[in-house]
Amino acid sequence: PSHFFTMIPLSVPSIKGNEWQYVKECIDTEWVSSAGKYVELFEEKIAEYTGVKFAVACMNGTSALQVSLRLAGVQPGNEVIVPTLTFIAPVNAIVYNCAKPIFMDTDEYFNIDAEKTIEFINKETVFKDGFTCNKKTGKRITAIVPVHVWGNAAWQDELVPLCEERNIAVVEDASESLGTFYKEGRFKGKHTGTVGKLGCLSFNGNKIITTGGGGMIISNDQKLADKARYLTTQAKDDPVRYIHDEIGYNYRLTNILAALGVAQLEQLPGFLERKREIFFKYQTALHDVDDLTIADVPGYAENNHWMILLQIDKKIYGEDREELMHRLSENKIQTRPAWANIHLQKPYRNCQSYKVEKAEELVANCLCLPSSSNLTDDKINNVISQLANK
Repeated sequence: PSHFFTMIPLSVPSIKGNEWQYVKECIDTEWVSSAGKYVELFEEKIAEYTGVKFAVACMNGTSALQVSLRLAGVQPGNEVIVPTLTFIAPVNAIVYNCAKPIFMDTDEYFNIDAEKTIEFINKETVFKDGFTCNKKTGKRITAIVPVHVWGNAAWQDELVPLCEERNIAVVEDASESLGTFYKEGRFKGKHTGTVGKLGCLSFNGNKIITTGGGGMIISNDQKLADKARYLTTQAKDDPVRYIHDEIGYNYRLTNILAALGVAQLEQLPGFLERKREIFFKYQTALHDVDDLTIADVPGYAENNHWMILLQIDKKIYGEDREELMHRLSENKIQTRPAWANIHLQKPYRNCQSYKVEKAEELVANCLCLPSSSNLTDDKINNVISQLANK
């Protein structure tokens, strides 16, 4: 609808740095496709920022997840543990590898419930011939995908060592959490996505930095990084004679998009600072409203505050999530519910889920608020006054 353009949007990019200069250079030199200096430069800069040795740029976060799961050893007929409360990409990526998801519940920070997942591995699986097998299906569970939802770092202190012991590869979906670092626990100082065997980032238009579309595989394992680069460029063994020993993918990021990414990454510290300010403005303003709360973020990590979540107590507030969303939309404020739980959705209803309770409750009572890094104080105040003016 045309009124969308006059709305306060949910999450849009801020493009005010060297983007045009770098993109123009790609056009002027005619290096616009998947070769060119900006692809490698973007990889180097992301690796440096996240503190890993290797980064491989892909066309989007979903392709990064698909290739990472394959590299992690997921084979047809295997099973992969994943949270039910997530954007659908990591779940679809499991199925692209002809494997099946097992859905886990969510903790208070919207992330995979580490305790229940550990309980599931200990009680519902058996370790034999070097693999973890699901007692219910007899299938091998070869990977787990912790998703750092909304930029909140998933708690992995006990989960990762158990998975390593049980030969379950950890592939982190850090699509939403660029700029989130652990500040406590076993992984103190590490960026999300650098704890497991492989991590994946997204630079979609709504993310904290964007390339329009784009993703990245990050890892400290050179063999895996080299294989990722090989697979994402059509698995060419001899690029001159077009000899292919494996089935690869046309998943490489283009130079033009990487140029955008390099310019965006230069501005990330400012984006992070503004996101933090926006979070605290919302939190402070709604502190005394009994029926509305800004969802808390984990104290064990420095958070990127990518998306700010409102939790609604309908019993007191008088409006449920749908009614509030509709009223805000009428007042030109775009909001959105958390994703519907995936274990309840048509393609995945027949898949196994384990003690899912919290995820359903969170989805029912939450709303994503406008969170763009270029959101002005006036617009934040407008959103706050609409929330308070029930």
